[in-house]
Amino acid sequence: MQTEAFSELFPLLTAANPETLEWLLSVAVEHEYPANRAVLMEDAWGNAVYFVVAGWVKVRRLSGSSEDNVVTLAILGKGDFFGEMAILDESPRSTDVSALSSVKLISISAQRFIQTLFKDPQLHHRMLQLMVRRLRQTNIRFQLRHKPPAVKLANTLVALGENYGQDSNNGTEIFNIPPKDLADVSDIGVEETSKIMEKLDSKGWIKIDHANQSMHLVNMKQLMHLAGKV
Repeated sequence: MQTEAFSELFPLLTAANPETLEWLLSVAVEHEYPANRAVLMEDAWGNAVYFVVAGWVKVRRLSGSSEDNVVTLAILGKGDFFGEMAILDESPRSTDVSALSSVKLISISAQRFIQTLFKDPQLHHRMLQLMVRRLRQTNIRFQLRHKPPAVKLANTLVALGENYGQDSNNGTEIFNIPPKDLADVSDIGVEETSKIMEKLDSKGWIKIDHANQSMHLVNMKQLMHLAGKV
């Protein structure tokens, strides 16, 4: 990957100087995983920062050995990154990262990434900006906790579309997130999620392409209105 493509793909790196990008690429390690494969185990946090080159992953909280005790905390797509908090905070993690789709990642070891932050103040500042944005998004989810399920789900869909969506002839295209994961992230029930998704589909606001494992947010304006963002 060329340095220009590297910075264009990852918003975190847009402020980094060319020397920083070249250094990061020179020490980066590439990874590929199939869908449903564990990408980062709970005992491996803090070893590296991971960048999503292609595909979708989910961050899960583990509270037991059963799948019933696993909750999806976040869904991340191309251009995002994870693991940055763990290299700064050495507290134990009870979370892991799993591939929703086939996924391509690159990793940079914790030591090298921290060295880079010290060398490039602009990158350091940019990472702080993005971390604050994540905290803001978490606060928004907290503020939505008493809102109707449809509003919560619409917020999740809009956020996924805005952060990771690709323009297509049928609107904004995202991965067809499984109902359980959508429900967890939206803080609503799985049955409620399925009913709301069926209603949104019947209205023509979304269209699910099961063959290509994709979801099209056909009417983003109406979804944003439902989410209370317009």
